[in-house]
Amino acid sequence: MTSSNLRLAAAWGTVAIFLGIGPAMTASATGALSALLFAWLFGVIIWSAFGVVHEAEEVAERLGEPFGTLILTLSIVIIEVALIAAVMLGSTDVPTLGRDTMFAVLMIVLNGVVGLGLLIGGLRHHQQNFNLQGANAYLAVIIPLTVIALVLPNFTTTTSAGTLSTVQAVFFSIFTVALYAIFIWLQTGRHKGFFVPLGGDGEEESGSPMPHHQPGAGSTGRHIALLLANILPIIILSKSLAKLLDQGIAALGAPTALSGIIIAMIVFTPEGISALKAVAANQLTRAINLCLGAATSTLGLTVPAVLLIGLWTGQSVVLGLASAHMVLLVATLILNSLTFSGSRTTMLEGAVHLSLFFVYLVLIFSP
Repeated sequence: MTSSNLRLAAAWGTVAIFLGIGPAMTASATGALSALLFAWLFGVIIWSAFGVVHEAEEVAERLGEPFGTLILTLSIVIIEVALIAAVMLGSTDVPTLGRDTMFAVLMIVLNGVVGLGLLIGGLRHHQQNFNLQGANAYLAVIIPLTVIALVLPNFTTTTSAGTLSTVQAVFFSIFTVALYAIFIWLQTGRHKGFFVPLGGDGEEESGSPMPHHQPGAGSTGRHIALLLANILPIIILSKSLAKLLDQGIAALGAPTALSGIIIAMIVFTPEGISALKAVAANQLTRAINLCLGAATSTLGLTVPAVLLIGLWTGQSVVLGLASAHMVLLVATLILNSLTFSGSRTTMLEGAVHLSLFFVYLVLIFSP
């Protein structure tokens, strides 16, 4: 049995078990049993997420950039929205979950993965080139979407701090989706060249031949079907994971923001590893597409989804960040603008990004 078949068997076997006796197990689980069930589900979902990344990369090799990266980032956002929806629709009211998850993704991507990637790239290749136009295009969309979603709600006066009125939520969601759609249209059409390596498709940014991932057997349609087969178990199991996550957070007395970090880890760990592999192979443009693309997709699609769930269920959705986190977010956006203002990166920039990421982790447990 191949690793892909084994992964699918484990995922769908777990789905069968939890659809059958899962509700009874999660409802009665306490202590060690609850932790064991959570570890089981967490492991299966992470393994399936790696399957999503693998199949998306197979499709990417056939479609080329930026279509391949786009499919990967959209797949990851589907998983993210499913996990957030599962927690929001659970028994525990978590009005800040969407905000915490989006902020966690931004900090992990824009500081953690970018910082570690620049350190790895600097150690292996000293300075690395990338397509400056593509990075600037991402940031031109990320900055306004971030401000609208995570900062502006703190300064509106129609509702209480950090929330949006129904009218604001509807129109901000429309604006957000429209801007993201325009970006995707330009990314895959007129400005497609912004998101491919400077040396052209099939070359490193330095101009030498780039080591390619060798496509596996099978047609594009087959790999798209396998992509969906890896996504569906994650969506189905997300409700059970959400219940166990709620129980664990309550039992440990941990900060509620930890839920957002765990969801962000689930959805971005495989993609982050892919980005780091790309940096190590001197494919910095692809790594930037993965990192900044994930941030753009999270803001462009997760924000409207969270607001829609809130309007549908009548739950309060708090999007505005706390003051300390707003300062950290602004510093992160400024730093990324400086990092990607030139066509080469260095280890120093990576160290600064990681410093901000560690500050974020401290603020989670000691606000």
